[in-house]
Amino acid sequence: MSIETQSGSGRTWARTSGRAAVRGFGLALVVLPGAVLCLVLSLVSIALIPIGVGIVTTPWVLTGVRAFADWRRVLGAEWAGVRIPAAYRPLPANANPWGRTFGMLGDPATWRDLRWLPVDMTAGFLTALLPAALVLYPVEGLALAAGLWRAFPDGYWYAFVPVTGQASAFGAGALALVLLLLFRLLPVPVLRAHFRLTGALLSPGQAELAERVRVLTETRQDAVDTSAAELRRIERDLHDGAQARLVAMGMDLGTIELLLDKDPEKAKELLAQARKSSVDALAELRDLVRGIHPPVLAERGLGDAVRALALRLPLPAEVTVELPGRADAPVESAAYFAVSEVLTNAVKHADAERLWIDLHHKEGRLRISVTDDGKGGAVIGAGSGLAGVERRLGTFDGVLAVSSPAGGPTMVTMEIPCVLS
Repeated sequence: MSIETQSGSGRTWARTSGRAAVRGFGLALVVLPGAVLCLVLSLVSIALIPIGVGIVTTPWVLTGVRAFADWRRVLGAEWAGVRIPAAYRPLPANANPWGRTFGMLGDPATWRDLRWLPVDMTAGFLTALLPAALVLYPVEGLALAAGLWRAFPDGYWYAFVPVTGQASAFGAGALALVLLLLFRLLPVPVLRAHFRLTGALLSPGQAELAERVRVLTETRQDAVDTSAAELRRIERDLHDGAQARLVAMGMDLGTIELLLDKDPEKAKELLAQARKSSVDALAELRDLVRGIHPPVLAERGLGDAVRALALRLPLPAEVTVELPGRADAPVESAAYFAVSEVLTNAVKHADAERLWIDLHHKEGRLRISVTDDGKGGAVIGAGSGLAGVERRLGTFDGVLAVSSPAGGPTMVTMEIPCVLS
């Protein structure tokens, strides 16, 4: 190995170890007060739930705890390459404080966060501080050898070396060099161990992962069943609609050929009928294609597709779209047909006079709300259209919430986690 290579590797070691030490020290300064504050506020807020105050404060406090945990997840990925998955259950955007409080308290991830906080303020604090200690302690010994020992007239202990003069200070410096050689590779692994400890406490357990697999299996089966039913519907519509019209049109054209010379008037009548059949067949094919994947959805995105859908409704509808980009095609398709089903239910069953549709993207979620001023009473139940919407959204980890008191109004909120391009 050349002298240049040795020098380069030494600089690399110093840079990586020094960076790990600085990061760990900065993290330790935040870990202790942050974990203590989050834990105290959480316990106090939860304790105040019986008197009603905690109903209001708990969602805000637990949201702060989640933000604190998510910040550590980001640092773990960026600083140590440790991926810590988040498995929080989604909450409807329009949930009231009571629903948000008990929705968050019913989430196992919330209790993992709260169990993590005491460990974070103790073992987490020490493992964050240790990389800096591994770098600074040898530096302290070298500083003693350089003359810092004179600032301690009564003597100073460095590890097991009593420093009372220059000779013993050189001994402390020699020990510091040995420790520097021993510790030079430890700051980075120790910092990584800190985030692995965090990951072990914040990551979902095997039971929760098994439940997640079960839910995904069910939603995948629902998606397969829905696709099979959709294919059968397309086949039936083609057979009973456009195909039958095209067959009839072919028979009419054959008859026209025979009547052109014998009965021109009858031939003209059949020709007009064939032309009408072709127009009807084309309209049915267009409706069929729109039912599979509307061209406006593919060309112009979800917002314009929902606007076009609203224009075809028999009720006045106000559409608000705040989407800075486009989601993946499967997500857009699922959202479009979910909105279509909800609007169909509102037109058929709500006795509404007006509809409001809102689409926006926030915090990594596509959120859609459909509100009508009808009679209310909508529920998610077996056999209802809303149950089908819920299954469709579940394929993409989406959720459906319905607020529909008797007498109305009805608000249906849909959320799908996604990113926009």
